[in-house]
Amino acid sequence: MLKKLLAATVLAAILPATAAVAATPATAYPTKPIRFVVPYPAGGPLDTVARAIGEKLRDSLGQPVVVENKPGAGGNLGADYVAKQPADGYTIVMGAVATHAINPTLFSKMPYDPVKDFAPVTLVADVPNVLVMHPGKAAELHINNVRELVEYARRHPGKLDYASGGNGSAGHLSGELFKSMAKVSMVHIPYNGAAPAQLSVLSGQTDLIFDNLASASANIKAGKLKAFAVTTASRAAALPELPTIAEAGKGLGLEGFDISTWFGVFAPANTPREIVDRLNHDIVAILKTDDMKARLARIGAQPAPTTPEQFGALVQRELKKYAQIVRVSGAKVD
Repeated sequence: MLKKLLAATVLAAILPATAAVAATPATAYPTKPIRFVVPYPAGGPLDTVARAIGEKLRDSLGQPVVVENKPGAGGNLGADYVAKQPADGYTIVMGAVATHAINPTLFSKMPYDPVKDFAPVTLVADVPNVLVMHPGKAAELHINNVRELVEYARRHPGKLDYASGGNGSAGHLSGELFKSMAKVSMVHIPYNGAAPAQLSVLSGQTDLIFDNLASASANIKAGKLKAFAVTTASRAAALPELPTIAEAGKGLGLEGFDISTWFGVFAPANTPREIVDRLNHDIVAILKTDDMKARLARIGAQPAPTTPEQFGALVQRELKKYAQIVRVSGAKVD
């Protein structure tokens, strides 16, 4: 009888300890506020979307989601900060095509590995670029579509120029991919930011630009810019009448042309799968709401939720694609 009592006592002492071990941080997650790092300045598209997601994520997770802006080095500063945080799900980052696909080749030295140092959660959205031209220049040169643009550029190599927000920007690399695939020669004119680059086309200083759809759409609708096509594989919901470059350039070597400014959520590498799945589940649900779709539409973005595996595969593909484009362009940031 005494042995049975002792056994029961020992078992009673062990069970609470076992339960405590089983109650890992992953199963209890979250128990404190979550920091959502945006590696770009406040007020930009990624910041706007991160704050909108953070509001709704707070409700689903039951904890505050605090957005922190850590801009610098083309997004590398904020991304590196998150890569070096504990893998507990309490610090996540809104990464982008620049931080996880372009910069690893554009910068000669990187403080983090875009694949090994992160756990993909979900792609959030992509924003098409749009090929636009000054309407006066288009009329003067009798260029009304992508085909006529390519044909003119082939007849007059080096006569057309295109503006961008800087070396290695999405607009610059869109132009380099276009030149490479269509086998044309155009002069790249880099500016210090997307706004002055667009202004140069609006004023007629430069001929064309592969501009962000969100910033260009108002001027397109007002007739101040002539739009030829979007840079993505599919047409943009904001301007469905515009063909894709691949469609408009069929037979000109532009089949398969596809560039977009995408962004999505990453956690530090080795974050427990239960936490990644919880974040994925809640963020994907948020992206499917009518409210979030409307918010994304206002900046020209299209929701694109994925599984963690799909997002990871996208990063791998984009790294290879942009490595080739950056090498061809010769762009470097040191």
